[in-house]
Amino acid sequence: MDYPGNLFVVAAPSGAGKSSLVKALRELDSHVQPSVSHTTRPPRGQEKHGREYFFTSDQEFDAMVAANGFVEWAHVHGRRYGTSRKAIEERVAQGADVLLEIDFQGAIQIKQAFANAVLIFILPPSWEELRSRLERRGEDAPDVIELRLANAASEMAQAQKFDFVIINELFERAVFDLKTIVHAQRLKYAAQRRARADIFESLNIT
Repeated sequence: MDYPGNLFVVAAPSGAGKSSLVKALRELDSHVQPSVSHTTRPPRGQEKHGREYFFTSDQEFDAMVAANGFVEWAHVHGRRYGTSRKAIEERVAQGADVLLEIDFQGAIQIKQAFANAVLIFILPPSWEELRSRLERRGEDAPDVIELRLANAASEMAQAQKFDFVIINELFERAVFDLKTIVHAQRLKYAAQRRARADIFESLNIT
């Protein structure tokens, strides 16, 4: 289906800076709305239910899976994450530009459900920098960091399936790149035709 809004999907291995880039983009572009995913993992730090994630029990998650309530869901680092199908459809149908932060498995599933979705992959500049960022974050035990690094290899191999790739070496440059992708997508013919159908019709452009 064609929707007036745009759907952006950002994926990256842990530590690549995905969340920081998306936060910076939202501060620069108020038209981009975040999509809040469901997860079975517990909250970290100052995270709040309904803001960073909908924190759900395994039983609640199972019920949504059974009801086909997720457009995508996946196991990530021993926990489950999912994106509500209804929430995405309603918002892009209303003309909103929605942005999802999810893993590569979910991004590929989103593309299958929403053909117009724009997939963006964030890469670190090096393995050394990725490890350093995970250690500086101070959220994970050493064994968890090793697991995230091991998973990163298979995750980054999926970058070829994405529409755009940003190398987060200099943060300010990476934010500019992300904002450029969002703006360029809005100016594509198909996106403009969906979003401003009234103008196209008044100009007899079909």
